[in-house]
Amino acid sequence: MSHPLMHCKERPFICSDCGKGFSDLSQLQAHQRVHTRAFTCPVCGKGFAHSSHVLRHQRVHSGEKPFTCSDCGKAFTQSSHLQVHKRVHSGERPFICSVCGKGYTQSSDLMIHQRVHTGERPFTCSVCGKGFTHSSHLIRHLRVHSGEKPFTCSDCGKAFTQSSHLQVHRRVHSGERPFICSVCGKRCTQSSDLMRHQRVHTGERPFTCSECGKGFTRSSHLLAHQAVHTGERPFICSECGVGFTHSSYLISHQRVHTGERPFTCLECGKGFTRSSHLLAHQRVHTGERPFTCSICGKGFTESSHLHAHQRVHTGERPFTCSVCGKGFTHSSQLIRHQRVHSGEKPFTCSDCGKAFNQSSHLQTHQRVHSGERPYICPICGKGFIQSAELLKHQRVHSGEACSPVVNVGRDSLSYTTL
Repeated sequence: MSHPLMHCKERPFICSDCGKGFSDLSQLQAHQRVHTRAFTCPVCGKGFAHSSHVLRHQRVHSGEKPFTCSDCGKAFTQSSHLQVHKRVHSGERPFICSVCGKGYTQSSDLMIHQRVHTGERPFTCSVCGKGFTHSSHLIRHLRVHSGEKPFTCSDCGKAFTQSSHLQVHRRVHSGERPFICSVCGKRCTQSSDLMRHQRVHTGERPFTCSECGKGFTRSSHLLAHQAVHTGERPFICSECGVGFTHSSYLISHQRVHTGERPFTCLECGKGFTRSSHLLAHQRVHTGERPFTCSICGKGFTESSHLHAHQRVHTGERPFTCSVCGKGFTHSSQLIRHQRVHSGEKPFTCSDCGKAFNQSSHLQTHQRVHSGERPYICPICGKGFIQSAELLKHQRVHSGEACSPVVNVGRDSLSYTTL
């Protein structure tokens, strides 16, 4: 009698607890265990509606994973989990979104995805009201309010709000960089880092400044750049009062005062305040100039140098002085120029107190006290504090051919005709 009821969809057996209807009495009886949870785990006391559910649950405590993937050896506590996993190897995605056609390996993943189209966010934070498409996203978000960081690194003790963040962090200690650029072979610890890096090769700059049209590979770089137009510099150096648009710039700047140069070139021993400066410098030794101008073919060691150079061809000077109207190709040039009007000299010598408007001028001046003379004449061996002084000196050796300016610990060799 129950079989015909399935076709006519009659459901005469009604659950008194929730009102759900069933076509068969046995189905109702099985369902009622959801409300009673008659089967209990002897280890933790958790209740289940079916004895088979208790058996599966107990594997959490025993660690048993009897269902193993024949392709990769990964084991699972339930056969259904193994079936879903096998779709990773087969590429099967049987659950298709009717709106955009995207496929999923599980029906639950499709249900969550469909909320992108419907805008539904059924899981709401009780603290701030923010909505989420998935309960796990809400659980992670609640840690923002509670400050809970349950995932701790066993190597250094650093704690994280998400297990995935801990897994990525562990690569700092292991040195693992599993995401490899197919163009240059660079390795990254995260797939997102690789995606951003690949923009160096494609030239893609999806984040554009609405003020000057300058493009950036990262949204954080755009936010920092926008402060150039607003004048906002919220990160202030406690030593000299210079403001910066980004906290990382302040940290690097403070090394001017401390003299710290933690990034050292293994070839020549030169130290740098930033790792990016060391990477760019190392190209001096390798001769690599991966960033080439499409107009004149000139190569550069850094992409930012190429972008600044291209303005020579376009005539663009997007950074303008608000006092005198003079235009500059680079924001740093404008910042230095503005000190001409303000009289600001934020870089002070710790030995004699003399102040300078550029850090490079201070570095040159400090050689007066240290006795350092990095520019060596290749003919007579005399040393000089500045490359300009060496060029003048080389005129003494008249009649010589084009001779290199030996620059100890500097980024390049320059040439002059004697």
